[in-house]
Amino acid sequence: EKDSSINEEIDRLRLAATTNLFERPDVIVVATVSCIYGLGSPQDYRNMRVRLDVGQEIDPAQVRARLVSLQYDRNDAVLKRGSFRMRGDTMEIFPAYMEHAYRIEFEYDEIHAIKEVNPLTGRVNETRQTAFVYPAKHFVMPESEMRPAIDSIRQELADRLEELQEAGKVVEAQRLKARTEYDIEMLEEMGYCNGIENYSRQLGRRQVGERPAVLLDYFPDKFITFIDESHVTLPQIGGMYAGDRSRKQSLVDYGLRLPSALDNRPLYYEEF
Repeated sequence: EKDSSINEEIDRLRLAATTNLFERPDVIVVATVSCIYGLGSPQDYRNMRVRLDVGQEIDPAQVRARLVSLQYDRNDAVLKRGSFRMRGDTMEIFPAYMEHAYRIEFEYDEIHAIKEVNPLTGRVNETRQTAFVYPAKHFVMPESEMRPAIDSIRQELADRLEELQEAGKVVEAQRLKARTEYDIEMLEEMGYCNGIENYSRQLGRRQVGERPAVLLDYFPDKFITFIDESHVTLPQIGGMYAGDRSRKQSLVDYGLRLPSALDNRPLYYEEF
């Protein structure tokens, strides 16, 4: 439970960092070498956000559907981070990256009020005219673009299974088939699966070997990077790719991942 809580907080901080980079100009991010690892497309992350305005005419069912597509869970009993709930004509959304929640009050199909509230006490902190809700995960994409990505994964799976069977690796082929087909089913039904970053090449519409989007890509064109303890950090950056490649190659060899998982990688030193 402790490890799960720590991982949730790390995910929240990552989401908070990228969201703030889109929302304001005065952001300082303290990052480890993990800032050169793939993080999902900043364009998809920004384009998928939901904007809500007071006076906006919109069916609450549409808002619910959009939130689900952003990987928010509906939980009418407990409002927790990354979820939303409905109580009559009131919708409460707890963004995955924030300390407070939004209370959206509807009058029929029109937004009557937007309030920033304490998710535990329900106390109103602030009244807003506009609220943006960003995805609860970094690896999200429009539903219209999910189908081509899934088709690409299926094609790669068929090609890889043929390779493994020709090499006499029957167990590895069965293992890969079961795991990948389960992931595909989750992507079709939920738009997300555990280990989704291993399909980032297809989801990001990248070519083989093309570098992934990383935290640095979420910054505006003009920003400055300070590298502390550079005599240690820079060699680390140079060595991250080889270590990551070695680990993932074993997963590919034993039928745990498709070869495209190798493109879920840190930047080369030259790319950094």
